Parts: sequence; C-alpha cells; structure tokens
Amino acid sequence: MCAGVAVLTSSLGLAATVPGNVDTARLQAADTEPQNWFTGGRDKDGTYFSPLKTINADNVKELGFAWSYDLGEPQRGQEATPLVIDGVMYTSGTWGYVYAVDAATGKERWRYDPKADSFMARNPCCDLVNRGVAVWKGKVFVASVDGRLHAIDAASGKKLWEADTIVDRKLPYSSTGAPQIAGSVVVIGNSGADMGHGAVRGYISAYDLETGALKWRFFTVPPAVGQPYENPELAAADKTWDPQRKPEFKGGATAWDGFAYDAKLNLLYFGTANAAPYDLRQLGPKQLDSLYATCIIAVDATTGRMAWYYQETPHDSWDYDAVQKMVLADITVDGAPRSVIMQASKNAFFYVLDRKTGKLLSAKDYAFMNWATHVDMKTGRPVTTPQSDWYNTAKLTYPSWFGSHTWNPMSYSLQTHLAYIPVIDVPTIWVDLLHNGSKLKYVEGFFTVQGIIPDDTYDSKDATRLFGPVPDEQAIKAARHVKPVRELIRAWDPVAQKVVWEHETSSGIRGYDGGVMSTAGNLVFQGRGSGELWVYAADTGKELKVIKTGSHIMAAPMTYSVNGEQYVAVQVGYGGTAITVAPIPPSSAALKYQNTNRIIAFKLGGGAVPMPPARTEPTFPKPPEQKATQAQIAAGEVIFIEQCTRCHQLGPSTTPDLRKLNDGLHVAFKDILLRGALAPAGMERFNDILSDKDADNVHAYLIEQSWIAYRAQQSAPAPK
Repeated sequence: MCAGVAVLTSSLGLAATVPGNVDTARLQAADTEPQNWFTGGRDKDGTYFSPLKTINADNVKELGFAWSYDLGEPQRGQEATPLVIDGVMYTSGTWGYVYAVDAATGKERWRYDPKADSFMARNPCCDLVNRGVAVWKGKVFVASVDGRLHAIDAASGKKLWEADTIVDRKLPYSSTGAPQIAGSVVVIGNSGADMGHGAVRGYISAYDLETGALKWRFFTVPPAVGQPYENPELAAADKTWDPQRKPEFKGGATAWDGFAYDAKLNLLYFGTANAAPYDLRQLGPKQLDSLYATCIIAVDATTGRMAWYYQETPHDSWDYDAVQKMVLADITVDGAPRSVIMQASKNAFFYVLDRKTGKLLSAKDYAFMNWATHVDMKTGRPVTTPQSDWYNTAKLTYPSWFGSHTWNPMSYSLQTHLAYIPVIDVPTIWVDLLHNGSKLKYVEGFFTVQGIIPDDTYDSKDATRLFGPVPDEQAIKAARHVKPVRELIRAWDPVAQKVVWEHETSSGIRGYDGGVMSTAGNLVFQGRGSGELWVYAADTGKELKVIKTGSHIMAAPMTYSVNGEQYVAVQVGYGGTAITVAPIPPSSAALKYQNTNRIIAFKLGGGAVPMPPARTEPTFPKPPEQKATQAQIAAGEVIFIEQCTRCHQLGPSTTPDLRKLNDGLHVAFKDILLRGALAPAGMERFNDILSDKDADNVHAYLIEQSWIAYRAQQSAPAPK
C-alpha cells in the first residue's frame, strides 16, 4: 500500500477500496496523496502540477511505453485529462462516453455510453469533443454533447441519474466542458455562442449531487428586450446592451470550459465566451460593453448570486472568450501576499485578480498582440488600436480568434512558481462580409464575419475572390519578423510578469499542440500535433526527452503512481478546432498514421510506443458526370463555405474528403445531407437549413472539385 493511501485510511477513516471516494477533506489534502490525480487540474487549485518526482530531470530519458487503451470511438478529437483515484483511471471521450480502467495495466473496468442525441452532433463549433469528468463520493459526472448531465456509479458504470441542462432545444446548444463540483452541487455550462444566425444565450446550472435536482441557474446575458430577468444581476447587464436589439440575437457569453472553485470562500469561478453576434452593430447603433460576455465571474456556490465580475474584453468583436482554465494560487503582488486567480486569456493578457474581490492586480501581455496596447489599470479596460477595427475594411489582427491561449490547459508549478502556457502566435484576417464586397454574407460559426488564418496555405487571390479585398502575402509577412503563424510553449513568471524561457513548437501551419503538465521532478510535459510528447526542465526549459507516439496530442498529460510506480498518461486523438480551419498539417502525426483515439501511459524503463496503423489516402475515384451549370456550381460553393467548411475540408482531415465520394455515396448524397442517413457517425441532417435545390448545388460543387482533383491525379507522373 502506498504511504499516501495509508495516511488517508488512518487519518480520515475512508476506505480507499470504495471507487471514486473523493470528498472535501481529501481534495484539500491532495498533496498528501500525490499518487492520485483528483480533478482535471489534479488539485483544488487546478494547477496541473504534481508533487511526484520519482520521474525527474535526471532519469526522464528512461521514460517509455507502459500501456495503452483504445477508446474505440469515432476517430475525432480527444481533449480530456484523465483522473486517477486509488488506482482507477476515469476519463471521457467524444459524445460524452466515460471510461474506467485499471491505472496500472490499462485493463477496462467499465465504459458508459451516454446515448447522446445525434442531431445535436452538429451543434458544437469544434468537433464532438469532451474535456473531462468530475468524481465525487463514489459518483462520476459527465456532460454529454447533447447537454445532458449524467451521474454514474464509479464502481459499476451504471447511471444513477441524468438531468437535461438545455433550456431551449430549438437553439444550437451543446456541452463539451467538464463539470465542476462546488460544495453540495455539480455545475455545468454549455456552448453555442458562435452558432446559428443569432447564437444562444449563456448560462450555468447547478444540480444537487445526490438527486440531480436543479438548485439554481445563472444567466450571463439579459433576455430579449422587455422580458423579465431570471437573476437580479441581469438588470445591470441590460444597460450595456443596445435597447433596440432584436429578439433573434440571444447574446452568447456561454460558459463552455474553465471553471474553478474556492471551498474556503465558497465561490465558484467561471469564464464566459464571446458576445454574439461578432458584429455588434447588428444589435443597434449603440456600441456598448455587452456584459457579462468575456468576463470572469464569481458566484456564491450555495445561492448562485454573483459576488463579483471582471470583464476582460468589453464590446468583444474578436471572439476573445474568457473561458481558459483558471489557476488559484497564493503569490506575492507588490510585495504583499495575495490569494489570486490567474488566467492566460485568449486576448493575450495574463490576468491576476484577487479571488475574493475580483480586483485587478496585474494584466501584462504574454504574447504578441496588435489589437490593444495595454490594460488601463485604473479602469481595467484594454486600450485598443486602429488595427482592431475590422468594420468595413479587412484587418490583420493579433491574436486570432483562436486566441493566444485557448482551452488547452496551462500549468502552474508550485516548485518554480512559473506558469507554463501553450501559446498560439497566430493572427486573423477579419473580414466584414456585409461591407467588404464578399460573395458570402454569412459563415456558420462566424455570423456575418469571416476570420481567415493566413498560414502557409493562404491564397490572398482566392480569398479576395470570395470575400473581397484582403491583405496579400507580402503585407502579412511584413507585419512581423517571425513566421506569422506559429506556436510556442512559454514559461511565464506571474509576479515579475515576464517570459523566463520559451520554445517554438510549430511554425507555418498550426500544429494544434497540447496542454501542459509540470511536476516536482523539475519537469514540464507537453504533447504536440506532430505526435510527440516533449519533456523540458521546468526551471531552464532545457529539452530532456522526446517520445514519438504516432498520435496527435491536444489534451494535457497527467501523472500518478500505483504501488510506488510513477506513470505519465495522456489522451490522444486529432480533431477539435483543427477540423474547422484547414486540412491536417503536413507535420501532424494524424497525416502519417490513422487517427486512433487512445490513452497512452508511460513509465521508467518502458519501451517504444506502438504506432497506429499507417494512414493511407484513397485515390480519387472517377466522379459522376457534371450536369450542373456554372451558376449552380458557384451557388454550391457559397453554401459549402457557409455551412460545411466548419467540419469538412477538401483535403486530409478527420472528417471525409468529400471529393472522394464513391458511387453509392453520390447516389445517397441528398439522403445523407438532408435526412441524416449517416447520423450515427456524426453527420446529422440539414433539412431544417438547406433545401433540395441547395443540396443539389452543393453536390454539383463537390463533383466539380472532384473532377479537378481526379484530372490532376491522372496527369501526375507515375511514382518512381
């Protein structure tokens, strides 16, 4: 028996043999049980830091494969960090599947199918992902993609209760985040602030841990003009939204990730997403702040009443959600100890707030930006630049709608007192579709705006053809002395507010690198889109170990021990936001190997990781005869960009390359697109949005693209 478990059993009187037996006392004393990983971020503070140090900077070169577990799902994105409690690993996958496996061997104990509504599979902006589970007093909690909260028996995997968390199922709501335990309730938010013509209205819901009864709900933006306020805080928010707004605009500000809880203060913290629509001029002539979008909000976990808020990006027009993972810490600010909450925000500022009052203590840019110059410490507001104003004229703006940091967790080391941030150094070309001479007037996921990423695949002439005048390649390169699109890992000192060390991890095309974990062994772990797990010295950033896995890594790694043996584990699989932008990058493991969703565990003395089967790209079959007119093909291109490119790219991706449809799929095309013939695979029906004529035009466009690719293939020289 591990020493930590012995201490637990004797001092707290809890039987470690009861699966998932976590409570407040045990979580508060998490550092005395370093063998466990209790929450998404391991501890009560969400640090993604482990006190374990059997694996350390001196011996990490011996780290190798221990075991793997095949999740057996649709091959989509994996974003969860597993939990380990008393030798059992709990995690979630696509749709909201839940798994319990033996943490020493990877042998399955049980798996849970949430039986999610496949129609809602098209609602997430960014794949059928799920960011994890919560475990508490013998129960495992997960939110399935269709917005139902499930309580599962940790011992058997049987459902104990479920709650429908969605207030209006006619709107494009979904749930992809991990639940948060807060006192006597479990809390979950939702997503959808980018979806539909009017988006959704954000809120969080709190449920009784034992029964699933709704205890309270907090809405983040006011209701339609003239409607009653569900919570009193909305009266103040209403003054910051245009009073002439139309009821079809729901406001956005969803809470889709990044919760935290302070048990001593009984405060639940959460971030809110972008305001909706992006072009707030559509709401009316007044240019107001749009509370409580892009805020960090603290609410009393018992009552659901707001204690404080801080808005990071007033009048958000850049998709700068404030939902990134938050870390609770005790640090020195201006020479005095403070209990703080820290966040590396999407908008490129690293915020440090007093977690009792919400007072802004520091806000320094941790990544390149040109949308603002600084945060005014008196008002707490960012000071914007002319480059941030994309109204009427396309602008190259840093950071992009990805943000300088998104959902991928950062880690805060209690040893070095540095935050390790997966940084996205990428711009967006923001295009006003209504005023820039665009052929398109709407793009699903962007409303009446387009956010173009000018990576190595960027073609300014083609973009101008579709969207009106945009910056050319030369102008983009001239804006920086480095590649315009790259990713880094940065070690950030939140007290000195400076970068201590950094490494560039991908360049030219986004690699969709993963979250970060640090340990007391003076180690920092991060997975990359290239399929490698990288290990650095936490103090200096020295590269210590690279392990090839053959699988794209987006999620943050974690570590635990069983019977004195320390393991590192990570969940792998390509997808998420990656499928919404461009085909799989050439450097990605997902291009070389099949996208096998799995958990991989490592230990000292382990061997090489078994590679997934090689990915083979089928050749382009001869397409059917093109019978459509050029006008129909052009109309189909517009519809395809508006509605389909959020998931389908014409190139290697996690979703099918629709230029490679076989004869049977061509025949069934309208049944698939309009009537959901392939709904179980995640391709739901679109007959509520598209007509028969629309479907015919999209099909004509794909046939045209198929012929272009087929002719190029046939004329290419034979391989030597």
